[in-house]
Amino acid sequence: MQTRYIFVTGGVFSGLGKGIIASSIGLLLKQQGYSVSAVKIDPYINFDAGTMRPTEHGEVWVTEDGGEIDQDLGNYERFLNLTLYKKNNITTGKIFDKVIRKERNGEYLGQTVSPIPHVTDEVKNWIREVARESLVDFVVIEIGGQVGDYENILFLEAARQMKLEDQVLFVHVGYLPIPDHLGEMKTKPLQHSVKSLQSLGIFPDFIAGRAKYKIDSVRKKKIAMSCSLPEDRILSVPDVDNIYSVPVVLEEQKLAEKILNAFGLSYIIDHEGFKTWKKFVDTTRALNNEVKLGIVGKYFDIGDFNLLDSYISVIEAVKHACWNNGHQPRIAWLDSKQFESEENLSKLGSYDGIIVPGGFGASGVEGKINAIKFCRENNIPFLGLCYGMQLAVIEFARNKCGMFDANTTEINPKTTHPVIDILPEQKEILKKSEYGASMRLGAYPAVLKEGTVVSKLYGKTEISERHRHRYEVNPEMISQIEEAGLVFSGTSPDKRLMEFIEIPSNDYFVATQAHPEFKSRPMQPAPLFDGLIKAIVQSKRFSQQRLETK
Repeated sequence: MQTRYIFVTGGVFSGLGKGIIASSIGLLLKQQGYSVSAVKIDPYINFDAGTMRPTEHGEVWVTEDGGEIDQDLGNYERFLNLTLYKKNNITTGKIFDKVIRKERNGEYLGQTVSPIPHVTDEVKNWIREVARESLVDFVVIEIGGQVGDYENILFLEAARQMKLEDQVLFVHVGYLPIPDHLGEMKTKPLQHSVKSLQSLGIFPDFIAGRAKYKIDSVRKKKIAMSCSLPEDRILSVPDVDNIYSVPVVLEEQKLAEKILNAFGLSYIIDHEGFKTWKKFVDTTRALNNEVKLGIVGKYFDIGDFNLLDSYISVIEAVKHACWNNGHQPRIAWLDSKQFESEENLSKLGSYDGIIVPGGFGASGVEGKINAIKFCRENNIPFLGLCYGMQLAVIEFARNKCGMFDANTTEINPKTTHPVIDILPEQKEILKKSEYGASMRLGAYPAVLKEGTVVSKLYGKTEISERHRHRYEVNPEMISQIEEAGLVFSGTSPDKRLMEFIEIPSNDYFVATQAHPEFKSRPMQPAPLFDGLIKAIVQSKRFSQQRLETK
């Protein structure tokens, strides 16, 4: 079957949930038996998201092949249960890079290279290449930012051209505010965003209205009339307490059926795939018991506001694991800097478990190390991710191995106990200031020691997880650390790189150099997160705290 394309655009402001809506559309089509892939277009000039601060653009998602991508690819993978790659992300930087390389190589045969057609052709070719390589029925393409942004005009123009050349539908996501002083849902912001889109030659086939509440019939009629669409093409997408219920909200409005009908394709009523998803959503909503988790991080604040998107995959992995174990997650965001003062450490005792996620740089590191020590000494279930594992090794080396100034050379190049150090080959790259994609990125295999907590959680001894880091455990200090009781329970196949650690005497003290959160799925939680929650709910401490609460 010829591939169909569905473009998802946005208006009024970014962050409306285009990625969730795009993911939901893909899921509904996949549940109908069609194959689906997805592409995220990011109009920034950065080649990829690898050099961006988390507070600048949220989490950096890592693909199997080492791509550093916008976090929306994580939503696509989680909803669609797919593995996506570098090719599934387009940026202005990537497109311009291809065009300029072709020009330098003489591939344009002396033509004057212009935004139209050369840049737009490159965008279209990229999208079609994804379709050809994936051999899918549908490609859902999300164009980042909002209509009216200067930087995404060329991508919108490429999408307009594809409408003339391929089978294409447009879904536009707009916002309907409810100002407090009026108490009335206003349609004008959405209408203006659609007018901006139409001025570029794109007439949306569906409009998804994002608002705090459902859109009533009065406003649906108004939007339909002003935007030249039938009323049944206006979709209401209200705020929800669980993003995985968005496909249910859209299916209740028969979106999949309407899309397939528009393409002249068949629709199966009450498909089993959708029933399974809806049952999952209904089950999670019915859970009453809670697990209280503290995430000790440092990428929360941006001005006077908090940006929790910095850890979005960790949050979702926690949800998946909690739901799988019959509990709702209650997450507390703990700024690691507060734990640089030991008098604040007792606060950690009120949590059922602690997670120390990844990060870079010296800010807040000593607070994280103090928090890890508190968890180890007080047998609080602990999971360390990437930097969290490195700091756990540092803490153990300092306080159990007598390496008083143990550290990572990232922070203290002159430490006499560099338990965490950079790979020799990476040093040469960094000397040239080539920071983009200079890390160990993407999926790497690991071999797990039989009988360890980690091997039992994975149910096998050969696994693969995704990575994003430069520094490693120093091989020269491994034996001394192990003698003191820390177990390196997983290594690279050649045993050169340490991938997992654990402390057998604790209820759950596990950390990994990898980012297992990237492979967590709503109904298939990542093993280490699932193990953390299982250890919590089965612990005497958890039972005792619940009794005291009652």
